[in-house]
Amino acid sequence: MKVFQLTAEPRTDLGKKAAKLIRKEDKIPVVLNGGAIVELPYTTALKPGEKLIEIGNGKGLITTDLVVTQDAVRKLIYTPDIFAIELDVNGEKRMAVLKDIQFHPVKDTILHIDLLEVNDKKPVTIEVPVKLEGHAEGVKAGGKLTLSMKKIKVRAIYTEIPERVVINVDNLGLGKTLQIGDLHFEGLQLMNAKNAVVCAVQLTRAARGAQAAAANA
Repeated sequence: MKVFQLTAEPRTDLGKKAAKLIRKEDKIPVVLNGGAIVELPYTTALKPGEKLIEIGNGKGLITTDLVVTQDAVRKLIYTPDIFAIELDVNGEKRMAVLKDIQFHPVKDTILHIDLLEVNDKKPVTIEVPVKLEGHAEGVKAGGKLTLSMKKIKVRAIYTEIPERVVINVDNLGLGKTLQIGDLHFEGLQLMNAKNAVVCAVQLTRAARGAQAAAANA
């Protein structure tokens, strides 16, 4: 994946009223999830923006509340590309991926962003764009190639996740489909249902006519 550099500030003033004021300043509240799991009671001082959430069994999870500007994330959000995000929080570098975005239902502005902290040891699940390559046999026979899944959900160490998954369709015949279960990519675990259709060569009126003519010949 490409790396997107993003500067963020710790957010210490929480609550709906504070979030509303942040948005008026053309900024966005952000939560960085996936932080360290610690034993409770936890006696080490938390950094600005950090919050300790009890998750049971005597353990807690550290999350971080942040603030970013609308301009800083524009090229991260409004693009079909996926990125590993290098966060700069008061000079500390932390890697993350985009987990979720909340948009205003009317204005379509960004209300909130959830990030997931990543490292080179723990796999993460992320949706990756699909790119088809080649010239399908079914298209040569008059069919039409259709893409049903623009993104595939994969699981891997973030450094092993590609910018897109490339699927060759040369051998895809007329009326045939390519499903998740037919695919394999080194180092990637595909998380979609195995019978989910990624692409297909559909029969067109011309192709049906050609098939009927051949059958009657």
